[in-house]
Amino acid sequence: MSTTWILVANASSASLYMNRGPKQGLEKLREYQHAASREKASDLVSDRPGHNRSAGNGHGAYNPPTDPKQNEAQQFAMKLTRDLEQGRTGNEFQRLILVAPPQFMGLIKSNAGSALIGMVSDHFEKDYTKIDARTLTGHLESCIYL
Repeated sequence: MSTTWILVANASSASLYMNRGPKQGLEKLREYQHAASREKASDLVSDRPGHNRSAGNGHGAYNPPTDPKQNEAQQFAMKLTRDLEQGRTGNEFQRLILVAPPQFMGLIKSNAGSALIGMVSDHFEKDYTKIDARTLTGHLESCIYL
């Protein structure tokens, strides 16, 4: 019997579910929270942008190359893919389903290795983090027998 893991995530929270086969339903394995992704960008930066001197009389301000909120989302995606990779190397699942909004889905896929991506059987570019497991099963019945 094959075990399927289902990651339902957005930039600030995620839930990892498991399905052990037909008529087994969903079992919640872990819940993740990343409060920093909910902060305002101004609260994530320690102080004002630095100043740099340029040739002549002008001054410029240094702006960070990435948006602080984007950086926090990237860190959260890295943590989630690290946990998925540990499950893959431990043979804890044979199939993976990803559910995340398009931008966060891209972050997850860009952090995942090719072996992990190879285990993804389906993906849904939706934010289902606020729905309960019963409603989630209705959305997933096209790709898994719950």
